[in-house]
Amino acid sequence: MAHEATNDNPYTRGIAEFVSGLQYEAIPAEVLTRIKLLMLDSIGCAIYGADLEWTRIMRNTLGKLDTSNGCAIWATGQRISAPHAALINGTQVQGFELDDVHRQGVLHVGAVVLPALIAITEMKPGMSGKEFLASAVAGYEIGPRVGIAMGAEHIAQGWHSGATLGVFSAAAGAARGLKLDVDKTVHAIGIAGTQSAGLMAAQYGAMVKRMHAGRSSQSGLYGALLAEQGFTGILNVLESEYGGFCSTFSRSQDRFDLKELTAGFGEVWQTMGIALKFYSCVGSNHSTLDAIRLMQEEKAFGKNDVEKIIVRGSQVTMDHVGWKYSPQGLTSAQLNLPYCVATWLIEGDCFVDQFTEDKVADPERMALAEIVEVQHDEEITKQGSKRRHKVHVEVRLKDGTKMNRTVEAGRGNEKNFASEADVVEKFEKLATHVLPRPQVEKIRDFMLGLDKVQDATQLSKLLVKS
Repeated sequence: MAHEATNDNPYTRGIAEFVSGLQYEAIPAEVLTRIKLLMLDSIGCAIYGADLEWTRIMRNTLGKLDTSNGCAIWATGQRISAPHAALINGTQVQGFELDDVHRQGVLHVGAVVLPALIAITEMKPGMSGKEFLASAVAGYEIGPRVGIAMGAEHIAQGWHSGATLGVFSAAAGAARGLKLDVDKTVHAIGIAGTQSAGLMAAQYGAMVKRMHAGRSSQSGLYGALLAEQGFTGILNVLESEYGGFCSTFSRSQDRFDLKELTAGFGEVWQTMGIALKFYSCVGSNHSTLDAIRLMQEEKAFGKNDVEKIIVRGSQVTMDHVGWKYSPQGLTSAQLNLPYCVATWLIEGDCFVDQFTEDKVADPERMALAEIVEVQHDEEITKQGSKRRHKVHVEVRLKDGTKMNRTVEAGRGNEKNFASEADVVEKFEKLATHVLPRPQVEKIRDFMLGLDKVQDATQLSKLLVKS
């Protein structure tokens, strides 16, 4: 089939114009307040992630191959080149299913933006806190829009959206951090977009799922750094009918909406659409866990009281987390809804201490997981990506009681965002696993006071484990 060559790129260029032109003063105060909390949360996730097996393997392996010392690997004393730092630090943020999620755009945003942007502060010291905030917002605004444009079909057909979309957020944040002009930002996006990748089958137990965000951050960093030096990318990487991101990563032309790529710039802030996690598992599970928690507040019940739990959710929920549990490692445990429900019933929580290797094949959890049935609710699916986490949960107790609860989104969601105290508490709980409390408090204060910081390079120095 012949395809007419064209470089028309109103959406890619529209994104570049927004990113290149974004000024700190144009960002609403509520967005600035929110992004400081979002970034603090991501850094807490990364600090906790530094001591996990998969990040240790990656750090040791790459450390043998790369002896340069340009950038810090967070919460360690190790240094490495900027691209490998972005890869490892992004892996740490996404390392234990604790980090943020833009539910409609289906993207873990901090894990792809911050590693690339912080690497740039180390390579080119002197970026003010306000410039850092503007650059971060530029990154946080773009990836979710690409996800909204693609719709739920993108993840439903097997792409790990957090990985595929992430390159655009990473490139945008890095390009703004380098102060690239519009033309070079177009190229940065075009270089990053062609590196997009990530397969959802990684959810069934592979360590590589943790690496997807790091690779996206690395790809975005490459895009910005190469574009800065005159390297060219695909000018219409998002629009091209043949080989463009949207046309290639969707089954058909009517499954995506290009207008969403630039919709509402300067008026609608997608940063405000990012939710936080207070359970250490994939976001699709949180609404069910909250439904059970809320029902337990009405009538106390535990693991021995339950006969059956039926969860009705979207097709994405079915495919993403509703599969029959089989012990294949921590990744599969954290992504499987029946396992997480069983964990909640046994322990009354689903945070970091509830997910350890010795519990992956725990007979009690596996038996309880069998009483959880996940069903497709066509009406929820029809409501689209904005409602993809919505669930109707029915709990049947052995005494004959039937309880029902509908939850659209879990705690910390964008419509009922967590308080600063809740975000700080989570950050400190995670970070003190790895770093001493005085250092944790300095990082906290630095992030919450970023707008007053003269040189954002100090952040990477605060993140070094002595």
